[in-house]
Amino acid sequence: MTTSFQIRRRAAVALSITALAFGGLSLQAAAQPATKKELVIGATAGSNIDQLKAGIVPILEKKGYKVKLVEFNDYVQPNQALAQGSLDANFFQHRVYLQKFTTDQKLDLVELVQGPIAPLGVYSRKRKTLAEAKDGDRFAIPNDPSNLARALVLLEQNQLITLKPGIDAIRASEKDIAENPRHLKFVPLEAAQLPRSLDDTDYAIINGNFAISSGLKLNEAVALEKTPDHYLNVVAVRRADKDAPWARDIVDAYHSREFKTVVDARFPGYAKPTFLQ
Repeated sequence: MTTSFQIRRRAAVALSITALAFGGLSLQAAAQPATKKELVIGATAGSNIDQLKAGIVPILEKKGYKVKLVEFNDYVQPNQALAQGSLDANFFQHRVYLQKFTTDQKLDLVELVQGPIAPLGVYSRKRKTLAEAKDGDRFAIPNDPSNLARALVLLEQNQLITLKPGIDAIRASEKDIAENPRHLKFVPLEAAQLPRSLDDTDYAIINGNFAISSGLKLNEAVALEKTPDHYLNVVAVRRADKDAPWARDIVDAYHSREFKTVVDARFPGYAKPTFLQ
């Protein structure tokens, strides 16, 4: 028969074993490195991933990081991969797109730092200027809401359409067009497909990174947007990682003189945050 003394003794031994186990875990945790040194960063093809390769990765490597870049060809997967933990950060989108996407998809992602962006541009193989646009010309435009709004504002700035008074410019859509005197026709496409539409349309309004990755040059555009700050690219991370030491090192890399030198030499004509100007 088990006595009460034996029961108490066994309980004491169990508690001692538990304490030792937790003590061992604490020592093991304390022995782990304070910061991670392997990073996985996603970006879309073209100028976005090129900026990382040429300007950011070398700086992080000097700080002891091993960086893997993952290239994407759409605007959906990079945020999903980040939210799911396959990426530590991504660089491909502007603030407006990030805010709308994370709200719609209920993702807890946040902006870490702004970076350069190749301006949105109007390209054509049939017309030399926007002034040559004819009645009924077909314009391929981005189909995601935030870049669609950018495209419409660009057309309004070039006096081809007029948007309704009081419309929030970052949320404008085709239904917000008040005047379209040349009866332009719009063909919404995924951003990555826009360069391929040049042979089938009269004009294509193409995001800068996809224009460059397809072989187009910024100086070949018949018009470029004057990019406002809220359309500059941002590095996005999970909210829980925003203040991690490695995240701070990414911010420092974007603010560095070395990165500014690379941008000035390799990416002329890009819209840049104030700290890189």
